[in-house]
Order: sequence, then structure tokens, then C-alpha cells
Amino acid sequence: MNKVELLSPAGNLEKLKIAIDYGADAVYGGVSHFSLRIRSGKEFDMESFKEGIDYAHSKGRKVYVTINGFPFNSQLKLLKEHIAAMAALGPDAFIVATPGVLKLAHQIAPDMPLHLSTQANVMNVLDAQVYYDMGARRIIAAREISLKDLKQIKEELPDLEIEVFVHGSMCFAYSGRCLISTLQSGRVPNRGSCANDCRFPYEMYAANPETGTLFKLVEDEGVGTYIMNSKDLNLASHIKEILDAGCIDSLKIEGRTKAPYYAAVTAKVYRRAIDDYYAGIFNEEVYQRELNTMQNRGFTDAYLINRPFEKHDTQNLDISMMMGTHQVSGMVDGSGEYFECKYKTFPGDAMEILTPDESMLSEIDNEIGTIRYIDGQWSISFKKLLAENGKIWDQIHSGNLNRFTLPVKLPPFTFFRIPATEDMGTVTKC
Repeated sequence: MNKVELLSPAGNLEKLKIAIDYGADAVYGGVSHFSLRIRSGKEFDMESFKEGIDYAHSKGRKVYVTINGFPFNSQLKLLKEHIAAMAALGPDAFIVATPGVLKLAHQIAPDMPLHLSTQANVMNVLDAQVYYDMGARRIIAAREISLKDLKQIKEELPDLEIEVFVHGSMCFAYSGRCLISTLQSGRVPNRGSCANDCRFPYEMYAANPETGTLFKLVEDEGVGTYIMNSKDLNLASHIKEILDAGCIDSLKIEGRTKAPYYAAVTAKVYRRAIDDYYAGIFNEEVYQRELNTMQNRGFTDAYLINRPFEKHDTQNLDISMMMGTHQVSGMVDGSGEYFECKYKTFPGDAMEILTPDESMLSEIDNEIGTIRYIDGQWSISFKKLLAENGKIWDQIHSGNLNRFTLPVKLPPFTFFRIPATEDMGTVTKC
């Protein structure tokens, strides 16, 4: 049995390394405005993206390049140059969204595997066949498709790989084909610069075109005004059902613009869920408890398991973003010897440890701090907040850019966290 691939977002080099260290088999990301996430594309340049590819390959993992924007005629010369330049870096596949770009990529880099973006909206066997005949090795299925329909596509096209989203932000529009951001701010979603206008609160009005009268529609208290705000996709509880179907080759996590902590938690949780499945065990309560530590918009299992007309809980009308059960306090840097403060830390505070490799942890007690394993959870506390420059602090907050000494070397990109409380308000995103 071929094990399903876990595919995580790589918004920058740090998040690429985090996703891989926490269990992703492959990552996806891009450089420049031909990627549908301009903000994350700007965080990579050719040199750092090449470094990311080399890092992934050194770990036996893969990197897929996003070239999934919708180019205009004026951009085609630059697009050709970009495709050739990205191919020269040695990634493992291109993700493209249009028939023309698919054909162009095949001409310029004939040996490069081509994956068809979810933006292409493949919903049936007919469309899947067309793209397969054009050279697509894999389709990233439309968010609206059902598992039943994917099984039929696999039966008809057994050599075509199928990738599905299992976690992350959802667009209220059909497979991301949104116009609202373009109309309100001139930022075009299908060229990678969506302003997330669907996440804003809106007031509702009714207009009489004959008289020019405008009436404000006052909503009942508690109903909310986030009328287009989709909940976040969360299919961790359905991994067994998805894999039992036998038609899925890759499980994809959305979130190139999300925080490093998000990259870590989602990769770790879905890695465990996949491994548990193949080991013949499954514990959705454990997966959901960990996923709930992150900020989210509320969760929905959307449409892969249920038909759209069967689901009426995909919108969060009350709030754009909800606090998770935990707040990130600190993150260990790439050396494993120091941590960076992400919220606030005082001597004696006990913080939970989230690490990509728990086997590297052991209990310790020295002049810097302690690490303990209590009730199934590793925790750390500091006796001394010693900065790299030798200064000792009595407390540190997220604005402090110093690196602080750890009581012992820890796995790079380990996170420290504390339970969230209502009085935390707006906290540092990590």
C-alpha cells in the first residue's frame, strides 16, 4: 500500500523547514506574482527558495512550485522566463491553474511533473480526463467535490494522482473565484493579492431606486455581521474515511500566509493522524484538541464528505477570528540553543513544549531553568532570562528582539505555549 502524502504550505524558508521538521512529506510555495499568494511569494527570493529545495531534498522530502496565477498577455514573456528559472532550481513539480500555462510549462520544462491547481475547478471525470491528456500528472480537486466523485475519477483514471485539501482557510466563493476584493480595493484574488474582504463585518441596507431612500437593516443582537466569513476547513476527524476510500494520493494543508506555529501544529497533527491510520489506530479527540490550540474561525468539515446542500454551518457570522486554546510564548531558533519571545515570559512561568521530536527531550534542572515531563506533557520554566548578549532580564515581552539562552539545546523550531485567557486580547501572531 502506497502511503498517502502529507503536503504542507511553505510561506517562507523558516516555515518550509518547520513543516518538514514536523512531518510533511512535501511542501508547496512560490516566488513572484505568478503564485496565488503574492505576500508569501515576496518572502522567497530565488536564492532562499533554492535553499528550501535543497533542505527538503536533504530530508528526502519534495517541493512543489506554485505558478498558479492567471497571467495577462503583457506578462507572458516574463512568465516564460520565470518557468525556466524555477525549473533550473530542481523542484519536484509545478502547480499550474490554466490550460495555457500547463501547455507552456510542458514545452519549457518537459520533464517537470505538472499538478493542476484547485483553481481549475475539476469536478468530474470529463475535466479530469482533458487535463490528464494534456499532461497533468495530478489534479488538486475543487473544494466543492465529493469523495464519491473522486472515487469515480480514480476508477476511470487510475494513473492520475488526486490531491485534496483537508485543513485551512476556506473561500466563500466558488473555488476561490471571487470578485469582491477586486471591486473594493483593486486587489485581484486570481492574481494572488486578495485582501480577504469576506472576513470583514458588513452593515446591510435596502434601497428604493424610485425614491433614492436608503434603509439600514438592523440585525438582531447576536446574529452577527460577518455574512461572508467562511469557517476553516478541518477534516482531521475524517482521515480514516478519506483514506479508506482508496482514491486519494495527497492530503493538502492550506496556509502559506499563516504563522510558523500553524505550520508546525497542522503538520504534526495530520502526520500523526496519517501514521495512526496505517497503524490501525485512530484518535480524533487527540487531533482536534491540538488543532484547537490555534487561532481559527471555527471549524467545518465542508463538502468532501457532505454535499453542499446538506451543509449549513460553514459560515462564522459572529467573529472574523477566534482565539485558540493556547497562546504561543516563544519559539526556539534554528540553532536550537536560544528562544525568541512571542508573548511574555517571567521567571518561574511553566510553559508547554511543542516539538517536532519528543525523543530529544529529557528532564533537566540547572541554573537557567527546568524541563519536566508531567501528566503526559513536557513543560519548561526559566529561573534566569539570560539574553545572548549576557544581560539578565526580570521579564520579557514580544517586542524584545533578543535571543535568550535555553537550559539545554532543543530541537530547532520547538514552541513554548501557555493556555489562553479571555483577557489576552489581541496577541502576537506566531
